[in-house]
Amino acid sequence: MRELFNDILNTDGVTGIMLFDINADLLFKEFSMVVNEAPEQRDWRFFLDSLEGMRETDLVFEKGRIYIRKTEIGYLMVLMALYVPIAMIRLNCDILLPSLQPSKSGRKFGRFFKK
Repeated sequence: MRELFNDILNTDGVTGIMLFDINADLLFKEFSMVVNEAPEQRDWRFFLDSLEGMRETDLVFEKGRIYIRKTEIGYLMVLMALYVPIAMIRLNCDILLPSLQPSKSGRKFGRFFKK
């Protein structure tokens, strides 16, 4: 799964990325720095439930920023420095989102064989 996020992770100033499913279970994480506490040990459900109804948000703090994007399978969080161009992160997420759609079974060739 890391290959999907390479463009975002290789952006200068991006310090990490986390992907959560709808139930707030951590599906993927990658950090370029040492974290004091593993994200799996946190209960993210309350935080992610508070994001209900939003498509994207950008949280700016004194020493960094978190960009959160809703996907078909859950939420994508990008942790980064203040100087990272948010337009570049949005563009990379727009390109990445079709790859994160849940697979749909069946009916791939069914429409070709209808009478």
